[in-house]
Amino acid sequence: MPLAKRIVPCLDVDHGKVVKGINFLNLKRAGDPVEMAKRYSDEGADELVFLDITASSEKRDILRGVVEGVAKAISIPFTVGGGIRNVSDARLVLCSGADKVSVNTAAVEKPKVITELADVFGQQCVVIAIDAKRNPTPSADKIMVETGEGSVWFEVYTYGGRKPTGIDAIQWALQAEKLGAGEFLVTSMDKDGTEDGYDIELTRTISERVHVPIIASGGAGVPEHFLEVFTDGKADAALAASVFHYNKYPVPVVKDFLRKAGVIIRQ
Repeated sequence: MPLAKRIVPCLDVDHGKVVKGINFLNLKRAGDPVEMAKRYSDEGADELVFLDITASSEKRDILRGVVEGVAKAISIPFTVGGGIRNVSDARLVLCSGADKVSVNTAAVEKPKVITELADVFGQQCVVIAIDAKRNPTPSADKIMVETGEGSVWFEVYTYGGRKPTGIDAIQWALQAEKLGAGEFLVTSMDKDGTEDGYDIELTRTISERVHVPIIASGGAGVPEHFLEVFTDGKADAALAASVFHYNKYPVPVVKDFLRKAGVIIRQ
């Protein structure tokens, strides 16, 4: 029997407040992380992701007090990312109540940290976040993907979407999996906050090549988008923010739609 698909609200936190932007820019406050986390837990979300989106760029530690507050308020698995650089940072977050850690910038800059985290905490605890943007420049050493807008490759960005790396996202996913990644959180920077659907080509291309779960992120606007990314995009979980934060389509509404469409979904 196939594994049930997961619905995962995301809290992008900036200095203790939940924010939401479009294409990683123009951030606006959306609420209190502890209150919002409790609401999502009560509504039946399967997991929660908490990302301290300015910790890496500001080179500071994650907001431990906020993480502890969220952990106490919820009864579902909880992934925390942002500014996690090493085993010590990860241990602090896990001891504060998180179930998994999400790493992006540190993993790209020092890939062996993935193996170190997996060796200490177990592969299931290590989520590698990939923030990717379409790059239409032809390149012989990148994996070119055919899309409705022509052939592109997907470029990895670090520091909360601020720094292009020149790294191919699909090649990076394959490398990170070998190093010990237990799951991937794949965010389309092009789709982030647009509410016009996930980047199906990005999600599907990575999902077809790796053997660990994929959480699709960026672009959810209506329940049909979740269905599309689970079927055409081959995602194992779908992360969303705007559609949940502003109560356009609450978690129970999305889950009910998916069940009626024949998707195996957790209760």
